[in-house]
Amino acid sequence: MSATPSDPHRPRAPYMRVRDALAADIASGVYAPGDPIPSESELSQRFRVARETARRAVRELRERGVVYTEWGKGSFVVDPSAKGDGRGDA
Repeated sequence: MSATPSDPHRPRAPYMRVRDALAADIASGVYAPGDPIPSESELSQRFRVARETARRAVRELRERGVVYTEWGKGSFVVDPSAKGDGRGDA
């Protein structure tokens, strides 16, 4: 039997596990709009993954418009109700 997207036994890439956990934390209010999310280093330790894996998870959330990143400062949750540049400070 082939694996389907709804197959609970389907293997998942580690970055997907990190991405989905962060997305769930954001959706549930653990991280509110404007709040920083954990750093790549913190995510690496929390999920026991390589730093590049954590970076890819954050990059996917950024591409989806869930977080934005400020160089040297970190990544922050986007305010979905804000208009403008997508950073939530417009």
